[in-house]
Amino acid sequence: MPAPSPGLSATTRRAGLLAAGAALLSGCSGPRILDRLVPDGDYRAETGIAYGDDPRQVLDVYRPAQDSAPGAARPPLVVFFYGGTWTHGTRADYRFVGEALASRGAVVVIPDYRLSPQVRYPAFLQDSAAAVRWAADRAAALGADPDRIVPMGHSAGAYNAAMLALDPRWLEAAGVARRRIAAWIGMAGPYDFLPIDDPEAQVAFGWPDTPRDSQPIVHAGPGAPRTLLLAADHDRVVDPDRNSAALAARLRAAGVEVTMHRYPRVGHVALVGSLARPLRWLAPAHADVVAFLGLPPPR
Repeated sequence: MPAPSPGLSATTRRAGLLAAGAALLSGCSGPRILDRLVPDGDYRAETGIAYGDDPRQVLDVYRPAQDSAPGAARPPLVVFFYGGTWTHGTRADYRFVGEALASRGAVVVIPDYRLSPQVRYPAFLQDSAAAVRWAADRAAALGADPDRIVPMGHSAGAYNAAMLALDPRWLEAAGVARRRIAAWIGMAGPYDFLPIDDPEAQVAFGWPDTPRDSQPIVHAGPGAPRTLLLAADHDRVVDPDRNSAALAARLRAAGVEVTMHRYPRVGHVALVGSLARPLRWLAPAHADVVAFLGLPPPR
């Protein structure tokens, strides 16, 4: 198997594809197989909610089965962005992420966002910020803590989450105060991937005219929120050393609280798949996310 490229490799196509992870168990090619295997506790779901005018500006909400008791601390509000080279993906295939976290007590929002080639950078960041604004405006009504908003993502979605957390331009333009971002979580994210050699990512970022400040690592500095970075040792899509490890080092040098975990048994896709109960034997990513969010541990 070839060594990872320095940044975002040409094999990034359809990076959000849980098909590979599901195939480990069933041979089925559909990501939704994860949703049909083992239910992950009680939760409530509301789907197909518009946060903008475009058909892609729609989101789903996953909430704990029971609201917090009066006077109890409210849970965090996680906004999860899926991957797919900013070119592929649909929120319906990530129900298992909402289920995995809502059943532990978090409120989870999973938005679609406009994709390339319909749009190019920075439109998908603007959509991501708009989804966070929608969630922030409704946090209390959803039963979440309005000041514990946590962007989270996998692969290209981790890029979106990183840019919202580290580069204040996007949330400020959407009307969300940076202080409301309590933390962020990146799973196998590309944080430093110039030059771009993946053809789909080249279109998404207008390569070679991609600005250097499009890279999350450029914005790693003091004032960034608490950070959880998860990486796969067998990632052949996004180099964990150049991306997750280097970003963790840059943030720590700036005085930011960073937790990083690397998992020896998984690759790029199986890492996010391991959030689902049927695949948790692959890596303890679910337990690590739950602990970082301060949620009750799985029984």
